[in-house]
Amino acid sequence: MLPAVSLLALLSATLAIPVRSGDDQQIAFLPSNLDAPKPEVGWADPRILGGQFIDFTTPRYGEPLNVIISNLSDPFILTDEGFRWYYKSIGFSEECLGLHYGHVHKANLGDGFGRKSEHILARQHYFPGWGTCWESLVGGNHFRAWKQNGTEADTGAWFLGASKEEDSTKNHMIVPDGYNIGRDLLVQSAIAGSKWKGISWRADLEWREGLLEPGYKGINHAIAQDGHIAILTVRRV
Repeated sequence: MLPAVSLLALLSATLAIPVRSGDDQQIAFLPSNLDAPKPEVGWADPRILGGQFIDFTTPRYGEPLNVIISNLSDPFILTDEGFRWYYKSIGFSEECLGLHYGHVHKANLGDGFGRKSEHILARQHYFPGWGTCWESLVGGNHFRAWKQNGTEADTGAWFLGASKEEDSTKNHMIVPDGYNIGRDLLVQSAIAGSKWKGISWRADLEWREGLLEPGYKGINHAIAQDGHIAILTVRRV
């Protein structure tokens, strides 16, 4: 019979994967259903340098980064202006009257910049003119975006946290299954193809598992998500 210490060591090795975690770069352990971080093409795994696929909404909870726009995409989309054109083409726009409502989220993309504030917050654009104001009132889809452009991982890829939210009377709470729904709605628009100011795009889609733990552990509002991340490569057509 194995000693208790040996059994504990064996269990730890079986159920955990060591990675560097957090600003202090301490060793943490991930559940065995997550893949070990490795080099990627078109973006860098934030976990390699202490980042994660959950943003920082509160000190304890965050929302999943569930869409990545690869740097293999149309180079124009990797610029701020080009990305703005692109998300307008798939049905999003800036916040109502340019005013920000709600918390400013931070994310650590493992690019050497630590936790940084959201670069963009875009909301579903129901109709021209005041479309995002309507989203602020009645709810709908929205996303936050960060660019991976730090000193340690300057890929230029966009990391998005998409979700569908309730109306203003419910303080824009995320709807049940809202993280999965918001991601899927955005992905559907991207792969269907879109056009803005004479430029047309269509996205290739790769689904990835093993990067984000499924469930609601550490997730804001305790709303479970399926752990799937959509990798989009947006091509000009």
